[in-house]
Amino acid sequence: MRFAAILNRDGETLRTLDLDAFAGRIRETLEAAGHSVEIDVVAGRDIAAALEKAIAKRNVDVVLAGGGDGTISTAASLLMNKKKALAVLPAGTMNLFARGLGIPQTLEEALQSFADGEVMTVDMASANGRPFVHQFSVGMHARMVQLRRTMDFGSRFGKMQASVRAAWAAIKSPPALKVSLAIGISNNLFGEGHLPYADNPSGGVLGIYVSVARRRHHLAKLLLDILRGRLRQSAHVEVHESDKVVLKIHSRTRKFSAVLDGELVKLERETTIEIHPGALKVLVPSSSAQAKAA
Repeated sequence: MRFAAILNRDGETLRTLDLDAFAGRIRETLEAAGHSVEIDVVAGRDIAAALEKAIAKRNVDVVLAGGGDGTISTAASLLMNKKKALAVLPAGTMNLFARGLGIPQTLEEALQSFADGEVMTVDMASANGRPFVHQFSVGMHARMVQLRRTMDFGSRFGKMQASVRAAWAAIKSPPALKVSLAIGISNNLFGEGHLPYADNPSGGVLGIYVSVARRRHHLAKLLLDILRGRLRQSAHVEVHESDKVVLKIHSRTRKFSAVLDGELVKLERETTIEIHPGALKVLVPSSSAQAKAA
């Protein structure tokens, strides 16, 4: 296969690496397996343009994207309904989409899995036409991301610590948000017993998680249930599924934000979230492709 690798030098993990040496390892690993690869290392502000350029090339089969949630979400959005496949290099904080695809969580193992990987199709979702691969959420999650933006962190571990501090601050002062559905809407249902990511990225449904927590200690317990992968057992959330959801904001005086694949976006008065089955081609480990096909 012919790869185009786009690496975000400002990404959470990649900014700590010697990227010239890492690019050499990418080339060595893929070429040893009979593939060809072009590698472009760009700043975060240039990532969308670099991805568009790579996708436009006729001699490219797979676009390998390395960076955080924003980079991967941008790459997936640009590749939606295209013939080229996306290879997700897990270089973010939690790498939830990569986990759902069965991609190893170390960079070296992920590269090796691409060398003999297989292409499969998975679902995407959209919010008012804007694609996403993981989750669209409002309320507590948006408040947490807003608070985390005010904190200093210089590493992946530091971001995790900042996320915990921001979550606790949001619990102590939860946002007053009146919506018909709250918390999160995911691209396929989250699995059980692990961090919140989809075990089946081709399930064809939206996961809908509605908070019924009314007290701070209930919110704290809900957060713990999410981290432990016990949403379905939680007494503080309702879990539903559908192929389409309409979320309406009843307040006409305040402006709210939502989180789409980890990025803050403006929350419209009415948002339609839909599932798009088989809209994205991805390169995954051969063992993962076989397991999900079984």
